Amino acid sequence: MLEGEDKGFEQREFCAELSETDWIVVDIPPSKKKKSMLENGETSGESQSNGEIPQDADYAENPSLSYELESEIFARFPRTEHWKLCFVNKRCLGLVRSGELYQMRKRIGCMELAVFMFASGESSWWAFDRGFTSGRKLPVLPSDTCFSSGDKESVCAGTHLLVSGREIDGLVVWRYELSENAWYKGPSMVNPRCLFASATCGDCAYVAGGMGAGSSKEVYDTAEKYNAESRSWEALPRMKKRRMLCAGVYMDNRFYVIGGRNKDGGLTCGEFFDERRNRWEVVADMLKDDPVQSSSSPLLLAVLNNELYSLEVSSNQLKVYLKQTNTWKHLGRVPVKAGSNRGWGVAFKSLGNELLVIGESEAGNYLAIYTCCPDSAADSPTLHWKLLHSATSRLSHFIWNCSVMLA
Repeated sequence: MLEGEDKGFEQREFCAELSETDWIVVDIPPSKKKKSMLENGETSGESQSNGEIPQDADYAENPSLSYELESEIFARFPRTEHWKLCFVNKRCLGLVRSGELYQMRKRIGCMELAVFMFASGESSWWAFDRGFTSGRKLPVLPSDTCFSSGDKESVCAGTHLLVSGREIDGLVVWRYELSENAWYKGPSMVNPRCLFASATCGDCAYVAGGMGAGSSKEVYDTAEKYNAESRSWEALPRMKKRRMLCAGVYMDNRFYVIGGRNKDGGLTCGEFFDERRNRWEVVADMLKDDPVQSSSSPLLLAVLNNELYSLEVSSNQLKVYLKQTNTWKHLGRVPVKAGSNRGWGVAFKSLGNELLVIGESEAGNYLAIYTCCPDSAADSPTLHWKLLHSATSRLSHFIWNCSVMLA
């Protein structure tokens, strides 16, 4: 347990023992019982003639489930309980590790949100549930010291967390696979890069722009797409503009790359990739009044209900983008010190139907986690920030990386 003044994060450790309370009672419909009985060869003349199931004591106490029904039951387990399935039998172990369980969860709509976070001073990533009521450390990422101490960027695709950074031999990508609770190196991007834009869409992740690792420090106009099922990168058409330190979001079924800098300075335009037409379209002056473009601060963007929101670092203001007029509307203050490090160290993400912000509390030098569901259509909106966690803990308030996964 992480210690805190109000409440901490409960860390759940893996345990190889199942208690009596871990048994699950399943009410099986008669049709399913009959099917299981027939599959097991219980075909007495009496049961076939009147359609009734023999009142066999052994069968009644130990009903046999089809693998399909059994898997659907397991798929409905909370994700935090999946580790217990690894100790049931080899089939359940394979069901978890193969990723089949997560594919089934997606098909039946039982996916849950998870927040992956890497804070200053930590040697490992943390994974939290949506409400930040419990969390666990991921295995230590087995990279070299250059990668461990350098800047990193992260994005989720399906059940993969991709973390990119620089090792001694150059830029690399490490991936964490949720089903196996393990890190793997690669695959590398088509054009390895840093300081790029990224966004998630289901089992895919998009990256664009950034800067290469060569001595020329070339600013890229290239883009590519990662597919979690094939574990591969695919090159996309080049953008209209070269840009680094840009931000990426997925909105209106399009991958947007916004702002950033090139050799001529800050960019106020954005552009989106139209996958159907396989081309990029420029959106002029998206950030014409944004002061972040004249500084080295990051652009903090998130999409909620297909609306684009921004956390303005200089004023701690939450803004929403008005698509029809290509302007921004101020909604109110955000309760963290976004400007204390010029926007660095703050996490600003969409979390289901809420906005998530993590950073240094306005009330003191400690970690604060808030969510909010703003009404962007209201003339005079009132922001109601929900405090999920605010206490002195060993987790630093300076967040290096944060990504949200739906699995």
